[in-house]
Order: sequence, then C-alpha cells, then structure tokens
Amino acid sequence: MQTVGLILTIIQFISALAIVVVVLFQSGKSAGLTGSIFGGSNDTFLAKNKGKSLDATLAKATKWLSLVFVVLTMVLNFSVFQG
Repeated sequence: MQTVGLILTIIQFISALAIVVVVLFQSGKSAGLTGSIFGGSNDTFLAKNKGKSLDATLAKATKWLSLVFVVLTMVLNFSVFQG
C-alpha cells in the first residue's frame, strides 16, 4: 500500500507544479493601468473569440488540475487515516 501512496504523492506534486505553471501563464483579468485609465474596451476582435483563446484554455486547465489536486489530497488523507 505504501507504493500506491508514493505514486499518488508524486502525481499530486506534479499536479501542484502544473497548477503553478498554468496560473503564471495566465494574463490578468484587467488590462492594468491602461485599462483603468481608458476603460478597457471589450469590443475588439480578440474579445469576440475569447472562448477559443489561450486564456480560456489555461482557465479550463486550471480548473481541471485543481480538481485533480483536491481529489488526490482527499484520497491521500483518507489512506493515512485508514492505516
């Protein structure tokens, strides 16, 4: 059983690193100082295709990786208390 726990711990560590990398690759929700001064227009060509953009893909990856991380944390936590 220790081998399975070790493998799950390694997968959890890799998923944690992947979450950090994916979050760092995402751009901010605001446009920074330029967006606060000029209002940040959402009527651009790039805003219309936001569902297919890299940011949308990274947001989905963040959700799935965080779900994997939470499930692995629960499984590892239950396995510690079981024996």
